[in-house]
Amino acid sequence: MSEIDIFGVMKMLKHRYPFLMVDRITDYDDMHVTGYKNVTYNEPYFQGHFPGDPTMPGVLIVESMGQVTSVLLGIKLGMEQGNKIAFLTGMDKVRFRKPVRPGDKLVTKAELTNVHSHSAKAKAKAYVEDELVAEAEFTTIIGDTLGRKTEAAE
Repeated sequence: MSEIDIFGVMKMLKHRYPFLMVDRITDYDDMHVTGYKNVTYNEPYFQGHFPGDPTMPGVLIVESMGQVTSVLLGIKLGMEQGNKIAFLTGMDKVRFRKPVRPGDKLVTKAELTNVHSHSAKAKAKAYVEDELVAEAEFTTIIGDTLGRKTEAAE
């Protein structure tokens, strides 16, 4: 299938800068997806994590992986932003293998392992230059945003 650019990603996710952690989806079908985030030195967290040794926080690596997985779920269920959202309910087998630094391209490959109309499970692995840097299993539920809108979503 064709790629999904940042504008298509924003139709699937409610996240916006500075918390949008997916720049593009490069490959997908209804059970697998590959997406990436370009990690740049001007990310606000690098000021304090860590001065002189900038390292992407592990929780943000997992967030990026989770957002790529959420796009996959949206593709599978035919969801766009609308009034539905995938809420993270659990993470298992989270492992960090190598640091992610400014200038890296964080590539996430995710696959759905179990899907229902109201919940899903997925496995994701993140790479930098084909080296595994992190992996996790995610559990989500599909919920309603209750019609709440943010400025970014309007």
